[in-house]
Amino acid sequence: MTYKPKALILFSGGLDSQLAALNISKVQGIEVKLIHFYTGFCITEHKRRLGIPNKDGKIPQNPALKAAANLQLPIEIIDISKEYINVILNPKFGYGKNVNPCLDCRIFMLLKLKEIMEKENYDFIATGEVLGQRPMSQTKDKLFIVEKETGLKGFIVRPLSGKLLPKTIPEEKGLIKRELMWDISGRSRTKQINLAKLYNVEYEQPSGGCCYLTDEHFAVKFKEEISFKKSLNWDDLSLMTVGRHLRLPNGTKMIISRNEGETRFLSGFKNRFDYAYVEGKALAIIKDFHIDDMPYIGGIVARYSGNKQTYVSIHIKDNMINQLAEPLEDDIIDSFKIGVESYARGH
Repeated sequence: MTYKPKALILFSGGLDSQLAALNISKVQGIEVKLIHFYTGFCITEHKRRLGIPNKDGKIPQNPALKAAANLQLPIEIIDISKEYINVILNPKFGYGKNVNPCLDCRIFMLLKLKEIMEKENYDFIATGEVLGQRPMSQTKDKLFIVEKETGLKGFIVRPLSGKLLPKTIPEEKGLIKRELMWDISGRSRTKQINLAKLYNVEYEQPSGGCCYLTDEHFAVKFKEEISFKKSLNWDDLSLMTVGRHLRLPNGTKMIISRNEGETRFLSGFKNRFDYAYVEGKALAIIKDFHIDDMPYIGGIVARYSGNKQTYVSIHIKDNMINQLAEPLEDDIIDSFKIGVESYARGH
């Protein structure tokens, strides 16, 4: 009986990971299982959970599940969000342009895949990495660092650039054929797009852009918060993905919902933080409360609850106050906002 090799695919659902899965499974004829790691920082998945529609008015689908279904391949989604916080806060190899620990992220996920590979007797791991595509994690020297740090030298197959890279153990064993892999390199996606047309692969966009950690606005919130608190936890990071963020004069932090989906999301934090709201209008989570900032809170919530005088319910510790509040002026609120513009002017 002929042995049929098995491979794990590190799978985001983007174009490159889909092509890697297609090459290993359809072109090479190898049994695969797609592994998608949920970090909590995928923008598309976060919008789906909040019920925020795309520009076409449709609620986005989970990109990994959608892609796996289109490829008709089995997928397992693994939640690593709580463990992932240490990767974000303490990256051995540092950050990219914003707060993206790309190299540490890749190492962390591949170590997880290594555990699965050894436990479930898979032969190797495949990824959608492209030689030279991402300067922080996909240059030749960075690919070698990943293999050294994970102890997976020779067991990581990168089929999009396979012909340009050293021979792997699966190739030496005759489990995969080098001539069936591709020779893609660099940042252009032309070859990937052409392959997608050839194999009828659906994708939302040819490049990445789904990670909050690469987003400039998220990075500003992250840097402001860590400069204020010195250490962050999972709640701090989760709250950075939603709402308007304001730091009041005496240190109080407010995160205010912008839509119904964000209000639902922020409601899940009411049992752990102070908060203020106008029913059916806006909800603000309050952190690092300082009593001297109390005069601002009601006015800010009133501004985003119809911009008129209204009763605002403010819950501080075990006390609930119903305050008749006048909307605070926009120029004052703007001076409190944490964002790219405010950070640039030394907020």
